[in-house]
Amino acid sequence: MKKKYQNGFFIFGLLVLIIMVTQLDFAQVWQGLQHAGYWFFAVVALWAFLYIFNTAAWYLIIKGVCSELIADGVPTKKIPFGWLYKITVSGFALNYATPGGLMGGEPYRVMELAPKIGTERASSSVILYAMTHIFSHFWFWLISAILFVFIHPVNFVLVIMLTATIGFSILGIWFFIAGYRKGLANRMMNILRHIPFVKKWARPFVDKHREQLNTIDHQIAALHQQNPHNFIGAVLLEIMCRVCSALEIFFILLVIMPSVNYLNCIFVLAFTSLFANLLFFMPLQLGGREGGFLMSTTTLGISASGGIFVALIVRIRELIWTGIGLLFINIGKRN
Repeated sequence: MKKKYQNGFFIFGLLVLIIMVTQLDFAQVWQGLQHAGYWFFAVVALWAFLYIFNTAAWYLIIKGVCSELIADGVPTKKIPFGWLYKITVSGFALNYATPGGLMGGEPYRVMELAPKIGTERASSSVILYAMTHIFSHFWFWLISAILFVFIHPVNFVLVIMLTATIGFSILGIWFFIAGYRKGLANRMMNILRHIPFVKKWARPFVDKHREQLNTIDHQIAALHQQNPHNFIGAVLLEIMCRVCSALEIFFILLVIMPSVNYLNCIFVLAFTSLFANLLFFMPLQLGGREGGFLMSTTTLGISASGGIFVALIVRIRELIWTGIGLLFINIGKRN
């Protein structure tokens, strides 16, 4: 990637990170860190491990997308796992800081990967990984909602919420399965062609890049049909990442609830991530994440102060890893 683009991504992310940090109550942050103690370092270190799941899933997708090139003997540059890990962390950092979620990290990933495997295949792999990442969320929400019904007593309000969650998750899974089979690039661009303010840009873009969009859709469908093992492996890695990331909530709640149940931590994560993703347009999902933690913890009998404490520590961890991701961009820029 050209240095001017790397500078642009780095400066944009840094400015947003500074704004987010200034919104914190530093007295409350210091009190929360003192209360968490060494468990806070465990929470931060956990995500160094969790990002390995994300990187491995993207690595499998890249291998599937490039399988035709490898089979035909076309030379491709080797993609080191450590380098891809750095790009993965930086991509998530930009996504955290960008309103709308998948609008900062994805272009960065494409531009970094394109010199190694070509722009079209880089675009295909990034779109496929973004689809797989979201697809795993729907599976995680569906499994968690069904499991909750069998483990916890439910009242009328919970029945309505769980029914809506299950229906929403099934609808999302169906949508992405259709996208995997037929491709998603043209579908999404055709939707943008009918949105006010965006359609003026989208229509000439689609007309100009129709061939490239068709190629990307072909590669998306090919991975699902010709490389099902890579596809299933990537989805399972992402779902396992969701399950393991509940350890973060488990570590935090151990500070105030030594008898915390890990399964309840999974339910807290599932409901909170669902609520926060419904507010995808907010940078770092401000407010949505905190509200989700508060509602999910109180539903499971955890005090409101416990929910606020979890939300605070998670927010600090996100800011730290956003800073690490931006640092990786700057390191790549210097190299």
